[in-house]
Amino acid sequence: MTADTGISTAPHGLMDAVRAYEAALMADDVARLDAFFEPGSETLRGDASGLLVGHERIAAFRRSRGGTPARSIVETHVRTLTPESAVVVTVSEAHGGGRGQQTQLWRRSESGWAIAVAHVTAPAPAIDRRVWRTVGTPLVRGSATGSLARLRVAVKDLFAVAGHPIGAGVPAYLDGAAVESGTAPAVVALLEAGADVSGIAQTDEFAYSIAGRNPHYGTPPNPAVVGGIPGGSSNGPASAVALGHADIGLGTDTGGSLRVPASYSGLWGIRTTHGAIDRSGLLPLAESFDTVGWLTRDLETLMLAARATLGDVAAREATSAPRVSRTLAVSPALLALADPASRAGVAAVIDAWTAAGITVDEIDVPDVDGMFEAFRTVQGIEAWRTHGAWIADHPRALGAEISARFAWASRFSSADEVRGRDDVASYRAELDERLAGRTLVLPSASSAAPLASATPDENEVTRAGTLRLTCVAGILGAPAVSMPLVETESGPVGVCVVGPRSSDLDLLEFARELANAAPRGR
Repeated sequence: MTADTGISTAPHGLMDAVRAYEAALMADDVARLDAFFEPGSETLRGDASGLLVGHERIAAFRRSRGGTPARSIVETHVRTLTPESAVVVTVSEAHGGGRGQQTQLWRRSESGWAIAVAHVTAPAPAIDRRVWRTVGTPLVRGSATGSLARLRVAVKDLFAVAGHPIGAGVPAYLDGAAVESGTAPAVVALLEAGADVSGIAQTDEFAYSIAGRNPHYGTPPNPAVVGGIPGGSSNGPASAVALGHADIGLGTDTGGSLRVPASYSGLWGIRTTHGAIDRSGLLPLAESFDTVGWLTRDLETLMLAARATLGDVAAREATSAPRVSRTLAVSPALLALADPASRAGVAAVIDAWTAAGITVDEIDVPDVDGMFEAFRTVQGIEAWRTHGAWIADHPRALGAEISARFAWASRFSSADEVRGRDDVASYRAELDERLAGRTLVLPSASSAAPLASATPDENEVTRAGTLRLTCVAGILGAPAVSMPLVETESGPVGVCVVGPRSSDLDLLEFARELANAAPRGR
């Protein structure tokens, strides 16, 4: 073992502070830990997930982290810079195995020693269970050639993959699930185009959430917003793609579960036309709204995945697939659902498109609250019909949030269902009439990714605004593309375009035109 160095000549009081900091870290004493980092906006803390800038962001991250795994310091090295500053490097040994390293710049002030800059290297896990349920090298090998040759796919844990059970983000469900004898067509299409399935990625419990927090497996990291949630329920595939562990995330979108993680993580994502992709081999949530789609880091890969599954452009045009109008429609009522920073960012992009000669018409949409109530009523009824019996037989299998959501969904009557379905049909017809063939543009989510430390009240405000935005494409049964075109101080925000039903591939082509006309350097 390398001997400790520099300790004997360390400035007075420094080593006492280092030891006290380590004790506070092991005790998860958040208040003491906050005091050990310099106040102000220039304090830095980085790790593999990204960089946190400013004491406030560091403190918020620490509050949401839930402590650090037990460890022991096995080496300490001090390099004194001045009598009032020093670099301290410690090597730690995790009690669960593996070694990590911490590098800190300590500075002394009138109130004592504090950390100005810190970088943490944690022991690398073989598999990050927050992101992956199971992985391989690869898990399933694709065809030797094809448009997706050797691209890596993260498959949401709702799709059948032969030889593996479906877990749906619920350990108790996974325990009782049978091994699948076949593979879902949506997975097969990617394999036949040459992609490899790297693994099966995590999801929120039964995909009934747009947050991305799983009480059993943890919250997958969002490298675009350190300490932020990734968005759900396609959170595992989104995190895998954003981290560079996969090139394509195969997911589902019922109420926004592709568009929201795309928005929060700065990714491209598409929710396809309802029914455009064979959903056999897919565990449903609400079949009236469930769709299949993909998440990628760039538009070209997204288009390759879409063409491999939906067919090429010529084949689609041969079936009289509708063209997307190059005239945009924007609704002030929908824009108003986003927070000020997100709204301003999306408005700036729309202004740039107008300046580039793209026509943007302002339209009214049906009652936003009414649309949301109709959507979530039908969604809840179908979700309970799909999973209610299993949940009733396993009363403690779900976390509190999703358990409460299913309990709410269980209370609807047959009359509620008739009324909800009639309302959805009526709103669809009214939306079609007001859009008049134009392409709707709106924020993909109501804000950048909330921090995992956000309060329940803060989360509810975010969720309410976002679902009112995302339900529009669900009611229409239409394709929607989330484009990573806005960057706020809190993180990325997607700009979403919604086209006519069955216009998926042309909508992606229009998204390319819009991205090229969008302002740079946001």
